[in-house]
Amino acid sequence: MATHLRLVGMAALWGASWSWGKVVAQSMAPLAAASLRFLFASVVLVLWMHRASALRGLKSLSRNQWLGLAAAALAGVFGYSSFFMLSLQLVPAGKAAIVVTLNPGATLLLAAILFREHLNPAILAGMVLSAIGAYIAIGGGSLAGAGAGVGIGELLLLGCVACWVAYTLIGRLVLKGVDALTTTTVTTVIGALMLLLTSLIVEGVPAWQKLGQAPASAWGSLLALAFGATAIAYAWYFEGVKSLGAGAASGYITLVPVFGVLFSSLWLGEATPANLFIGAALAISGMAIMHLGRRRAEVRQRR
Repeated sequence: MATHLRLVGMAALWGASWSWGKVVAQSMAPLAAASLRFLFASVVLVLWMHRASALRGLKSLSRNQWLGLAAAALAGVFGYSSFFMLSLQLVPAGKAAIVVTLNPGATLLLAAILFREHLNPAILAGMVLSAIGAYIAIGGGSLAGAGAGVGIGELLLLGCVACWVAYTLIGRLVLKGVDALTTTTVTTVIGALMLLLTSLIVEGVPAWQKLGQAPASAWGSLLALAFGATAIAYAWYFEGVKSLGAGAASGYITLVPVFGVLFSSLWLGEATPANLFIGAALAISGMAIMHLGRRRAEVRQRR
């Protein structure tokens, strides 16, 4: 029971990350804020690795594994968090949380193309349903007019999707034999350094000097992103994977957009138009169907 509650908490923290990110994006330079988020999270994750006596394992990593971790950091931390912060300057947090329901479908589709994974009818139906739901959520209330709602912010969100898909596929391709804690910690540290260097070059020192002028709500949201949505949420997710298996634990990710829309409405007072509800319902249903399809495929492979 405790494991299931922690996985629900994980989904809530990841869902809340969109509202926290929105607050931060309105008050801080995006790259500086993103680098601080992952620098703070890096401290917690390194301490976690030390406590788990996993730091010594870094010496055994091969050159290709280090290159793979660097590539994963570039896509999953640097790229994703840059698009995340930039998009939230332009797009409501609730809408953003729905658009990223495209992540699992896009990942499974590319995995089928690159690794020749089998896509059963349930997975294909879930992909289509999630894509339609995300499309409706972007627009102004109908399927026919949804495309009119696509702007720079929405395109930046698609950058989030592309980076997450790349991160997942890189992990499958070059990070075999590297445990989840090591992957998360090393990519977080490398990604934080990438963000820090880019922020200093692109945004400059003045952006960092202005951080002191940010309100307490922005700093609180930044710390919540670093320790809640990153360190604690990943810890609960890994614990769920260890106790229940990856398939069962990943099913709770379906709840992330639910919490994303809920928190953006309650905390930020964002409007929740009909198209957002309709799109959310379709996208979340599609994610659930995809998850069931994957579970069925895994059961058949074991037989």
